[in-house]
Amino acid sequence: MVGSVNIDHQGKGGYVSDEVLGTFLPIVVYWVYSGLYLMFGNMDNYRLHSKKDEDEKNLVSKKEVVKGVLLQQIVQAAVATVLFAVTGDDGESGGDRHTSIFVLGRQLFVAMLMLDTWQYFMHQYMHQNKFLYKHTHAQHHRLIVPYAFGALYNHPLEGLILDTIGGALAFHVSGMSPRTSIFFSHLLRSRRLMIIADYGCPEISSISSLKTLRLP
Repeated sequence: MVGSVNIDHQGKGGYVSDEVLGTFLPIVVYWVYSGLYLMFGNMDNYRLHSKKDEDEKNLVSKKEVVKGVLLQQIVQAAVATVLFAVTGDDGESGGDRHTSIFVLGRQLFVAMLMLDTWQYFMHQYMHQNKFLYKHTHAQHHRLIVPYAFGALYNHPLEGLILDTIGGALAFHVSGMSPRTSIFFSHLLRSRRLMIIADYGCPEISSISSLKTLRLP
């Protein structure tokens, strides 16, 4: 079919469903990318902050950050499982095997616009509301010199509102299938890690200009 793309990775008797991949692959991508950034640890010429700054300025340990991120990912996986169970449809999934590039592009654009808009205004509100800032958003600011794997480190309530609910809304409003959401989640995770990474490589710096959209 001209103007369409075959994204059917799952033949008859396939091993893993799109819903399972859409739920757990974002978690795998997050930690794989985080590991790659950790490998850059000795590239001092590209670090925006020194190791000394990291040790002295951060108000939270790496262990606490990892625990906080894992909690967020457990919540996100649970919500994704419920969301796919509610919206899943064998007919729709099958019809997505030959989807036009235009439709895919439109869905991804709508999803990104929806998520960025949601997170921007929710983030702004958490800065303006003194109660929410003190009891939720302030936790995010304990990580002054960021680690790449701390991209999802925040208060559980903030993570639920900004990331989990925001992602669910983007998925629903865009009308994308679980299969398309796999690619969307990959884009989100890679972009989020590049934005938060504490490195000044040219490629990362250019993308980090997006930081003003959602992150302080």
